[in-house]
Amino acid sequence: MVEPSLWMQKVAADPNHSQWYIDRFRAMARDGADLAGEARMIDAMVGRGAHILDAGCGPGRLGGYLGAAGHRVVGVDVDPALIAAAQQDHPGPRWLVGDLAELDLPARGITEPFDVIVSAGNVMAFLAPSTRGLVLSRLRAHLAEDGRAVIGFGAGRDYSFTEFFADAAAAGLTPDLLLSTWDLRPFAEDSDFLVAVLRAE
Repeated sequence: MVEPSLWMQKVAADPNHSQWYIDRFRAMARDGADLAGEARMIDAMVGRGAHILDAGCGPGRLGGYLGAAGHRVVGVDVDPALIAAAQQDHPGPRWLVGDLAELDLPARGITEPFDVIVSAGNVMAFLAPSTRGLVLSRLRAHLAEDGRAVIGFGAGRDYSFTEFFADAAAAGLTPDLLLSTWDLRPFAEDSDFLVAVLRAE
């Protein structure tokens, strides 16, 4: 049994945490906030109808946009409440409850590898530290030969970018492009956010 994610530890400590998160994003959507910046970048990377994994999909804002844009999307999240919200708010993609550290989609009937795997919303920082390398290995195992993984998270979350790069390399992922924002600004040594576009070695 893998160590529970920091997210699920928060949920265990506060059973209302998931609903608060769902309500927060629903309110932002009602207010007209732009919640699709990450998804637009992913959409621009692939042709129409791409097979995309939203790893740590939360309530589905990213995968929902990509599904509506014509891609074949699978979203996976460890929190059943978030998956239920994704199913309600964004019908179309296939939404699954699952721990990324134990990701085995062929066992669930999804055998086609993914053209792009995206993990946005600081998912990497919400993983249990002992599972970070394992999660990257599981993502690598689901990636098409010429596919790319796109992972974004902020600094100051007890997972340094240096540690992340080392874990990614150990998992067989190498950087293609490093950005500091989802709107394509270059990454620098003092950047406080990382968007890493990785390919399989």
